[in-house]
Amino acid sequence: MNNENKIQLFQKQKVRTHWDEENELWFFSIIDVIAILTEQTDFQKARKYWNKLKERLKKEGNETVTNCHQLKMKATDGKMRMTDIANTEQIFRLIQSIPSPKAEPFKLWLAKVGYEHIKETEDPEKAFDRAMDTYLKKAYSTNWINQRLKSIEVIKELTDEWDVRGIKKGLEYAILTDEITKAWTKRDL
Repeated sequence: MNNENKIQLFQKQKVRTHWDEENELWFFSIIDVIAILTEQTDFQKARKYWNKLKERLKKEGNETVTNCHQLKMKATDGKMRMTDIANTEQIFRLIQSIPSPKAEPFKLWLAKVGYEHIKETEDPEKAFDRAMDTYLKKAYSTNWINQRLKSIEVIKELTDEWDVRGIKKGLEYAILTDEITKAWTKRDL
C-alpha cells in the first residue's frame, strides 16, 4: 500500500485514513471518528465536539491529545486541508472518552482494519480482492476496475525500476512523473 490517504468505511460512513509505511501505522481522522461516535452529520458540530473534548482531556492530563498530529486530508469540499489525526492506539483511548453506543462496534472495526492489513501483507492478492470489492460497492464497472488495478501494477513496475536505477523517492519521482505526463499528453504542464 502506498502513502496515499484512503477512505475506509464504517457502517457505510466514511473515515479518512492514512497508512504510514515507514512506521507501519494507520492514522485516522479524529473528526470523522467523533462524527460517527456522536452521530453528527454536521462536520462543524463534530469539530466543535472535538475542540471541547481536547480541552477537557488536556485538563485531565491525557497525553493522547498532546501526541496528536495533523495531516492534509481531502475535506468534503474536495480540498486538501489539515486535520487532526490519531493512530489506532490513540483512537482507542479517545473512544473511551466519548459516551456512545457505537464505541464497541467501532473498536471491532479498527481491529478488522488492522487485521486486514496484516493479511494483505502476508498475501498481497487479498489487497487486490479488497480493492475490487470496494470499487464494486462504489458502483464502478468491472472493466474500469480491471484498468485501474492494471495501471497500479504498471506504476509499481515502473517505480521498482526507478528504485533499481537509484532514483530517489520524492522530488526525483515527481520530476520523472511530470516528464512522463508531458510526453503522454504531448503538452507542457
